[in-house]
Amino acid sequence: MTDWLTAQEVMTRLKLRPQTLYAYVSRGRIEAKADDEDPRRRLYRAADVDRLSYRKTRGRRNAVIAEDAIAWGEPVLASAITTVAQGRLWYRGQDVEELAQAARLEDVARLLWACGNARFPPQTNRIGPGTPSQRMFATIAARAANDPAIAGRTPKALYFEAAAVLDALVDAVAGGPGEGPIHDRLARAWGCDAQGADLIRRALVLLADHELNASTFAVRVTASTRASLAACVMAGLAALSGPLHGGMARRVLVFLEETRRVGIESAVQARLHQGTVVPGFGHPLYPEGDPRARALLSAFEMPEEFANVQRMTETITGEAPNIDFALAALASALKLIDDAPFLLFATARCTGWIAHALEQFQSGRLIRPRARYVGAAPATV
Repeated sequence: MTDWLTAQEVMTRLKLRPQTLYAYVSRGRIEAKADDEDPRRRLYRAADVDRLSYRKTRGRRNAVIAEDAIAWGEPVLASAITTVAQGRLWYRGQDVEELAQAARLEDVARLLWACGNARFPPQTNRIGPGTPSQRMFATIAARAANDPAIAGRTPKALYFEAAAVLDALVDAVAGGPGEGPIHDRLARAWGCDAQGADLIRRALVLLADHELNASTFAVRVTASTRASLAACVMAGLAALSGPLHGGMARRVLVFLEETRRVGIESAVQARLHQGTVVPGFGHPLYPEGDPRARALLSAFEMPEEFANVQRMTETITGEAPNIDFALAALASALKLIDDAPFLLFATARCTGWIAHALEQFQSGRLIRPRARYVGAAPATV
């Protein structure tokens, strides 16, 4: 089936008038692009049309619409921070692939937090023992237990605390206090040269935010209760730790182990026969390829094993690598510690989580959805 449909095909499938189709496009519910063969004609993404068609078949009851919105559905919260549009990722209207060319994570934090040229003064953070992940969770948990709530504080105070929370997380990952740009601090901790440090910088920028994913939603729910910024970040870390979110890079490594045992083609075919996706390939929001993976993989030469897996998987499935595959390849190329993909993810995403926490607080709304009860009927009183 084609990925793009003509206007007539869309109107026939959805039973729409032209003006309704154009309204759907203007609201971002159907993505449109110019036809390569005839620039005067527009084409419309088939996946968006299929989703709208499915919703029509289920009816328009509010409960059903809200339930569908939870999983890759319609937008459920207003935000001015990040969006996915035209197959690209945008931070406050700026193309992430372009930002990744030279920006630092601190620059992106200022952009996402809308705090102008706020400084990031180094803090004195006491970091306990343990692995980097253990230190990170313990450090943020300690702040969550002691930091004041968001409510009743000036933007300047919140921005200073945001920088302090991020600095504490970086110190925990690196193993102790440090100075200089965040990517240099991590690179020194992991024994990377200048080229490796620049690749870490690029990865951090590309991972800083990704709209309303699972961890960010957890952060916004927490922020809506007026909890502290550290508590919000703690909620994000908890959600990120799951194997379907920040743990995906580890699943990529498990798949690579499968390819070593049975061969790449057999490993891919086995996944397809099981009805499962190949870890590290494809993304629902990027039918034509994850721009974050593209921007990262173009900056270094992948280890041969990863290049072979990419080539064979793309040939069989047609799916391009996503950011999880790119992170695993980067960690392998730089010979980073085993948990480096998750640590990079958490460090970068801390900036996005804080941006969403601040925005949710400014909205003044408590996030409190209702459950659609499907259990045993309550007893008659």
